[in-house]
Amino acid sequence: MKHIEKNTARKQFAALFAALAMTTLSVFPTVYAAEKLEKPNLKFGFIKLTDMAPLAIAYEKGFFKDEGLNVQLEAQANWKVVLDRVVSGELDGSHMLAPVPLGASIGFGTKADIITAFAMGTNGSAITVSNEIWKQMKPAVPADKTGLPIHPIKADSLKPVVALYKSKGKPFNMAMTFPVSSHNFKLRYWLAGGGIAPGYYAPPQDTSGQINADALLSVTPPPQMPSTMEAGTIFGYCVGEPWNQQAVAKGVGVPVITDDEMWKDIPEKVFGVSKAWAEKNPKTHQAVIKALIRASMWLDAEKNKNRIEAVKILAESKYVGADSKVLDNSMTGTFEYEKGDTRSMPDFNVFFRHNSTYPYYSGAVWYLTQMRRWGQINEYKDDAWYINTAKQVYRPDIYMAAANALIAEKKAVAADFPAKTETGFKGVQTYFIDGIPFDSSKPNDYLTKFALGLKGKQKLVGGKVVEK
Repeated sequence: MKHIEKNTARKQFAALFAALAMTTLSVFPTVYAAEKLEKPNLKFGFIKLTDMAPLAIAYEKGFFKDEGLNVQLEAQANWKVVLDRVVSGELDGSHMLAPVPLGASIGFGTKADIITAFAMGTNGSAITVSNEIWKQMKPAVPADKTGLPIHPIKADSLKPVVALYKSKGKPFNMAMTFPVSSHNFKLRYWLAGGGIAPGYYAPPQDTSGQINADALLSVTPPPQMPSTMEAGTIFGYCVGEPWNQQAVAKGVGVPVITDDEMWKDIPEKVFGVSKAWAEKNPKTHQAVIKALIRASMWLDAEKNKNRIEAVKILAESKYVGADSKVLDNSMTGTFEYEKGDTRSMPDFNVFFRHNSTYPYYSGAVWYLTQMRRWGQINEYKDDAWYINTAKQVYRPDIYMAAANALIAEKKAVAADFPAKTETGFKGVQTYFIDGIPFDSSKPNDYLTKFALGLKGKQKLVGGKVVEK
């Protein structure tokens, strides 16, 4: 009897030990990951736009936790605050405009060393004009047999409207999100393509960006754009979603062109950290990138099947806080232009496919050419300077280290990512609304192709473009 009791006790002990061992194994990876990380407790910033989605999804779906990260997400007031708080260390990293780390690197505005190893997606923005401006533009816009406008709509149709305002001595005011923003450069590109001068910068004396401008561009925080336009302070703007679709929903404006129609798969946002932070916390940084890659994969999985769930998450006030119906318009594969004119646009927001998370040097070079074009870089730079600056700021090497770790863990496959032979530079890109091809290896040659904008040895002196 005692022998039986002893055997039973041994069996119970063995079962208990096995259970404890299984429990230990189940939590061990997370505990171990946390022990390896230099800084597991993190605070990240974002602006209330749909393209912050990888951060929200990485948090809500547990991808950050899988990497041993305890993350706090905090909405920020504007892009200037985002940059300042990443520089000061109040934020460990943030959702950031793609050109911002480049602008900081060259010292336009804030001088700081910011890097990015993760692109938060491509496309996702549009240019919207007020109902009154659209009414004046529309007669000059080509239409199909049903009377619907033919897209893409060029700024040629806006040019006579701007000229009329100018002839009456009235400023034609438009808004973008930040001087060193994708929206500033997209809006300028579109306007200039229609012969409308968007104005020059001449730092450090003049950073208004309105020198010799036909259309006066100024900064407005994204959530305030629809109401500012409704009040008549601005006549149009360039911004990310949901603030173009919000203008349609409120009946105050009409989006006239999406960024995907201007340049297919244009880089839009990145995840930025200070260079010092990245060097101090390399394991933590890689863990963050791994979680964000997984979130982006989830967002684009199986033809966007998860987008409906993503919209519900983003609609929460702690994230974007917009009506889910408004978010649906762009996030689930459609886009509404003039009220009732809803069209299929499956690539309006791309988070992972087409290598959208890979931080291509070529995208950085394009933004640098636009900074040069409009005077934020007011001195000639040779081609090597553009390429070297891009390489200092955009870090595909860190991205691929994270991607390879996910492949090793069988959470992704090699085919999901760029080939090992990838150089970081795309070939010549030909899809631009004006038909001008972009070769990132020849930035100065590219600049010569534009009628408007600085090129060669030109610079702004006393409000005039002069040859150096």
